[in-house]
Amino acid sequence: MRELAAGTVVHGRYEIVTRLGSGGMADVYCAEDNQLGRRVALKVLYARFAEDDEFVERFRREASSAAGLQHQHVVSVYDRGEWEGTSYIAMEFVDGPTLKQVIQADAPLEPVRAIDLAVQVLRATRFAHRRGVIHRDLKPHNVIVDADDRAKVTDFGIARAGASDMTQTGSIIGTAQYLSPEQAQGHAVTPRSDLYSIGICLYEMLTGRIPFDGESAVTIALKQVNEAPVPPSHFNAAVPAPLEDAVLRALAKDPAERFADADAFILALEDARAQIVAGHAPPAQPTAAFTSVAPAPVLGTAMAPVLVEEVREPVAVERAGGGLGRPWILLIVALVVAAIAGALLLAGVFTKKVTVPQVIGTQSSAAAVVLHRAGLEVRIDSVNSTRPKGFVISQTPRFGAKVKEGTVVSISVSQGPGDAQIPVVDGLTRRAARKKLTDRGFEVREHRESSTTTLDGHVTRTLPSGGSTLQIGKVVELYVSSGPPDADLPVVTGRTVDEARTTLESAGFRVTTIDKQTRDQDPGIVIAQDPAGGGKLPKGSTITLTVARAPDKVVVPDVVGKLVENATKDIEKAGLTYNQQSVDVTDPAQDGRVQSARPDSGAQAKPGSPVTITVGHYVAPTTTTTPPPTDTTTTP
Repeated sequence: MRELAAGTVVHGRYEIVTRLGSGGMADVYCAEDNQLGRRVALKVLYARFAEDDEFVERFRREASSAAGLQHQHVVSVYDRGEWEGTSYIAMEFVDGPTLKQVIQADAPLEPVRAIDLAVQVLRATRFAHRRGVIHRDLKPHNVIVDADDRAKVTDFGIARAGASDMTQTGSIIGTAQYLSPEQAQGHAVTPRSDLYSIGICLYEMLTGRIPFDGESAVTIALKQVNEAPVPPSHFNAAVPAPLEDAVLRALAKDPAERFADADAFILALEDARAQIVAGHAPPAQPTAAFTSVAPAPVLGTAMAPVLVEEVREPVAVERAGGGLGRPWILLIVALVVAAIAGALLLAGVFTKKVTVPQVIGTQSSAAAVVLHRAGLEVRIDSVNSTRPKGFVISQTPRFGAKVKEGTVVSISVSQGPGDAQIPVVDGLTRRAARKKLTDRGFEVREHRESSTTTLDGHVTRTLPSGGSTLQIGKVVELYVSSGPPDADLPVVTGRTVDEARTTLESAGFRVTTIDKQTRDQDPGIVIAQDPAGGGKLPKGSTITLTVARAPDKVVVPDVVGKLVENATKDIEKAGLTYNQQSVDVTDPAQDGRVQSARPDSGAQAKPGSPVTITVGHYVAPTTTTTPPPTDTTTTP
């Protein structure tokens, strides 16, 4: 993308005022936000990155992450968007130079001012670290200082996606001069990597130079990994010992030997500041390993001409008086020189004696600096110990001994207590598991979590897992089952047993059923559940369903004398069927009424079996007329 001219409006909102500069991945402009009426810093992604979909997506994610960091020492991110084929970020505009420009103009900075600026950067870093954001590219170029010396850090979270002076290979992203050793080697980046970078920024504020430089990024990165920094007091005698010690601790090659977090770094700087202000801060003595004073000459061929000049005049007088020949004179001079040199060497005249300082209990990086300041060499032996890792636990020669300058002092440095295998404790009770772990030398931190497969009070897992190795004394996270989680218990009464079972098992419950003979519900219908539905219950609990079942035998109802329609209803209600037949009755009152039933009422019958009922059918009686009797008597 071309450079944006003043007056260009980006995305219909941000009007370019002037170009502020450029970085590894974008141009930065001062722009006017026409919607909110405020100045912003507009970072516009380079075209070569805008064409990479994966890069743009990472740029978007990181911008969103950075937008969540609202802190007085962090440049706020207001907006993100796409415009004319590229991406942009609108950020808080801070009117002031970068810390790099401050260093170029004012370095070396007064120690108190350097401390104050570094503490502000550390507070911003602490805020980000607590929210899971690691900067990865902290450098003076990414810190803006306003007129009141208030520092604000920019590119938090965005640096992860950016391309700087280093070529991106795997996770190696950053500017070589400020890159931590672990970043240079492609190892995992942690919050302590940011502390290393801040240590270099502080070094540069105090000396006006970076501790490691070279012709290429690779050369510089190798120095970050392999070379010790020259103590800042070598370049600036105003740097006191407590401040120098804090800087060198931040620049330890091993992350474990640096400050544990930003709080610890801040505390060390504030302590140094208090000593400086009170006038109690001891000066940092020049380190012998880096002193610019030439070493004392060693007696030998280079020293011989000086001694010859000292004896030349007396020899000449003797030659004039006694007539000694020149060869004899030279031989005598040589013997005298050799004798004097041997005596001086044996007496140690040319070797300075120094007192061995006390370094037991200090960190190895600080111990090396102290011993070098005293004019001694250092050999480090790593040993297993219960003492904290990186601290000196013994030294030879001992503290207070008088030794020759340049003597090697051997220091034993704790590398921790060593590693042990974590026992497998899954399924054990919490008490048994804790004992096995503590017997191996581990600390235990206990957590509770629900489980449908592990009994309450038994171990579900450990972190790290059993079978892996861990440094003795480290914490093993022990997770103990609190039983299954609660779930809503559905109401399933009135449903078919198959439907009810499916519903409950889908919700995480077990199901058991019991049958109940009943004539009031259709067979296979759930007529009750225990526990009742509608509440909550641990998953895996068993729910008992009572299911309607047709009875094995039913009682034949008494239907004799009932109207046929009522009688058939009673028979069906009892779970029986019926057959109907008629019989003539002459009593009108019996018309349509059951005259008899088989089986008899009260008898046991199988459900669905027939009951034969005989229903009266009224037939009027036939009337017969009797003729009057015939008189058969004959009258004479």
